[in-house]
Amino acid sequence: MTFLQELQQQRWDDHRYYHHNRINQFLHLLSAMCFLASYVLVFFYPAIAALVGWLLAMTLRQTGHFFFEPLDYDKVNKATHEYKESVKVGYNLQRKVVLLSIWALVPIVLFFEPSFFGLFTPAVDFVGFVDNMAIIWLVVGLGAIAFRTVHLFKLMGVQSGLVWASKIITDPFHDIKIYHKSPYFIMKGEMYDNMEDWYEEASFENKVL
Repeated sequence: MTFLQELQQQRWDDHRYYHHNRINQFLHLLSAMCFLASYVLVFFYPAIAALVGWLLAMTLRQTGHFFFEPLDYDKVNKATHEYKESVKVGYNLQRKVVLLSIWALVPIVLFFEPSFFGLFTPAVDFVGFVDNMAIIWLVVGLGAIAFRTVHLFKLMGVQSGLVWASKIITDPFHDIKIYHKSPYFIMKGEMYDNMEDWYEEASFENKVL
């Protein structure tokens, strides 16, 4: 596959396997808008960008995955949850638990080690503590992308790793594109996406490609 074909495939697999619930889709829509705000803020206020990215964008996104997305047998795709977890290119639910645990441990470690092992000047007030914590969170987020990208180089090849990294970075734009109608479906009472339109679109695009 070409780079763009693989990008399309990874996006399609991510959507059809992990985004059935309309509330999850709506939370991804909100998360995407928060991430776009953090993309702008990172050039001016990196610490605030990290706070927006982790406390708002990531919380909304992972709440959708852990609390609203069905984890039983996927009748639409004819796949078990275990199978979907095993073929997930990026961070599956188990990997996310590890990543979120590291994120949650940062303020605890920083509290007991204010200089964070010599990397920071110890904060003298709460604002300074939050600022140092946010910078570490920013590094954790970027590090998680870099780590998984390099890991995928070994597992699937350089192109697949770069495709995944590109997908993660551009997901906020793509999520707005595909989930902007989720509030409409929720108001109609359609709580689950049957993927029919997506399968038709994917089938057509694959023929074109």
